[in-house]
Amino acid sequence: MQKKMFYSTVVMISIGIIMVYSLSAYVVISYGYVPTHFFQRQVIAAILGVLLMWGISQVDIDRRLGLFGWLLLIGSFVCICAMPFLPESMATSSGGAKRWLRLGGFSLAPLEFFKIGFIYFIAWSFARKISHERLNFVGELKRFLPYMIVFVVLMATIIVSQNDFGQVFLLATSMCVVLIFAGGSVRFVSYLGLAGLILATLVVIISPHRILRIKSWWATAQDFILSIFPDRYANYFRLEDFPEPYQIYHAGNAIWNGGLLGQGVGDGLIKLGFLSEVHTDMILAGIAEEIGFLGIGAIVFLFVWGILIPILKIASQTKNQVHSLFCIGIACLLFFSFLINAFGVTGIFPVKGMAVPFLSYGGSSLLSTCIALGLVLGIAKKG
Repeated sequence: MQKKMFYSTVVMISIGIIMVYSLSAYVVISYGYVPTHFFQRQVIAAILGVLLMWGISQVDIDRRLGLFGWLLLIGSFVCICAMPFLPESMATSSGGAKRWLRLGGFSLAPLEFFKIGFIYFIAWSFARKISHERLNFVGELKRFLPYMIVFVVLMATIIVSQNDFGQVFLLATSMCVVLIFAGGSVRFVSYLGLAGLILATLVVIISPHRILRIKSWWATAQDFILSIFPDRYANYFRLEDFPEPYQIYHAGNAIWNGGLLGQGVGDGLIKLGFLSEVHTDMILAGIAEEIGFLGIGAIVFLFVWGILIPILKIASQTKNQVHSLFCIGIACLLFFSFLINAFGVTGIFPVKGMAVPFLSYGGSSLLSTCIALGLVLGIAKKG
């Protein structure tokens, strides 16, 4: 099981490197980079990531999991809080916020590492405080209230300093799943989800660019959704003369062009200036065009069979509840990241800049994911 997960991860990373090299062809020409600019950086990150994954899996996980978890949580959170006050020479801006720390010729996104630390924190906390004892709603609320306060403070900091609501949604969803496995009731988690939906609505309402993003998504999805309602009701919710989102339009073209077998690696057209971020956030659309539906299906199968299922098996076999909940949380992070990105590319969700695990260009995402899997492999080895 450990070997299957390790080798499946290496294969997924290798596929990502090949696709990044192919899909970044137009970008390197536009910016005057050498043809292997993104390829070289992704290879370096991949080598470091695989070495980290193997090295971390060899440590005594009973003694070191907490060290890694707290270091990732506290260290990355301090960086997130400090970045808005750093000069541009030390912190790179994107999407209206400073999200990358510059380290020599490379940049690191602390938020990617914070997610792993946060999963450890909730696994450690829930294992200590949450039990399978049946409580009424008020009892569960009192038990969960301290975590709710901590979560709101952490997520508010991320929204303000990083301007990244998508990552907050990812962490909130993962936390709810871990809470259920820790002993929280489905009813209580449902109420939490409802409260989270209300807060999310408020966050969107006070942000003009998020309102525009929701409208852009609705302009694409409204015909399908409103078709199930009578016209006299549907017309109240229909947006007229609102342009279809640029990214979704061209992502749909890429998927359509790919068909069943794809155009061939290197032969895609949508990457030639039609679809921005095609080697990063929109990489699934580029992959779909070049290797087709069957290729995407094979990647999804490898991701689920070779990585997610082994993680969940490790979670079910370990007797340490902290280890078990940590594995479940990591599986949630990987699964929901892939799902949110895929739903955004296909227009089911509003487009949100979120890396596809193992595939998207980006050293921070790849390194943090490898660290997480190294810890999971260490848990498996201990078990």
